[in-house]
Amino acid sequence: MFEIPLIYKIPIMIIALLIAIIGHEIMHGYIALKFGDTTARNAGRLSLNPIIHIDLVGSILIPGTLFLINAPFLFGWAKPVPVRIDKVVYNGGYFGAFSVSVAGVAYNFVLAIFASLLIYALDSGIFGGINALENGNFILLLLLYFFLQLLIYNVVLAVFNLIPIPPLDGANALAYFGLMLKNDSFARAFNKIPPIAGMLILIVLLSTPLSSLVFVPVQYIINLLL
Repeated sequence: MFEIPLIYKIPIMIIALLIAIIGHEIMHGYIALKFGDTTARNAGRLSLNPIIHIDLVGSILIPGTLFLINAPFLFGWAKPVPVRIDKVVYNGGYFGAFSVSVAGVAYNFVLAIFASLLIYALDSGIFGGINALENGNFILLLLLYFFLQLLIYNVVLAVFNLIPIPPLDGANALAYFGLMLKNDSFARAFNKIPPIAGMLILIVLLSTPLSSLVFVPVQYIINLLL
């Protein structure tokens, strides 16, 4: 594997992570807007300006701690985009609510696929016949590293958010999908789990051997895309 100096790694990793987490949140608001909810737009949260989306804990402290302990990848989140799900349901039914719930995950998977295609292009010499790894072109190596980080962060974020535990997207998507099918069992079950309890469950899940339920799919998808 190629080696990139740390002075280049840090900004590349930060930019790739911000693109993954901020785009994830913006897509929730953008799809909600398509179903008549202007809350995110009115709050200025559909802007690409990263400053308004950065969360002190999720965007700075958690990724920074993971970097300092030399974690295999960074992880984080942006400020949740405000959505009036009642307006979405009024205009688009439970399908609209389901669409809003999966919008961020869909964005992450699409971006991961896009990054994998660009990695293939760089590594196969499509751009001017230059293979980034074989020729050691530093600019192309930086691009290759950036797209690799972009792929990893988006896959991790997508799989993590698909976990059906409140307050993650997977729980909301499953609840609204059930309601689309006239089945409210998931919605009723998830409503009984307060967000703090859901976060505690996630901490236990990710800090025990059960974490393989998340990391095995992550590794499989990354290997598949690469």
